[in-house]
Amino acid sequence: MGPLLLTDIESAIRSSWDADTTTPVHRPHWNPGNPARDQCGVTALVVNDLLGGELIRGEVLVAGERVDYHWWNRLGQDLDIDLTREQFAPHEIVSGGVVIERPAEIVRLREEYELLSARVQERLRGRIPAGARAVAV
Repeated sequence: MGPLLLTDIESAIRSSWDADTTTPVHRPHWNPGNPARDQCGVTALVVNDLLGGELIRGEVLVAGERVDYHWWNRLGQDLDIDLTREQFAPHEIVSGGVVIERPAEIVRLREEYELLSARVQERLRGRIPAGARAVAV
């Protein structure tokens, strides 16, 4: 089997999203037509498990007012990975981006994170190279 590629990780994550991996308050509004919606926090954590790097948090602005936060990953000074950016409508603007230290324990969205992580690991089974940061949950 060849090396694990970012496209493999992206495909595994995207095919693992569902209403049960999104933020609970938004779960009733989850739509398979926009599966990335409200998946950014758990997705950023799973990418961090697999690739390391930094967690980045920006603000989501509508008409200049913050309505939410958005999470993504930074693997190097000039390499950001944001697998959920397409969730936003044109009037929703992601602004800024600060490094947030990964918490020692996931409390908020723990169940959703563990579920997404398990699904992704199952899809990547046998593809995660030795020494990767992937963790068992």
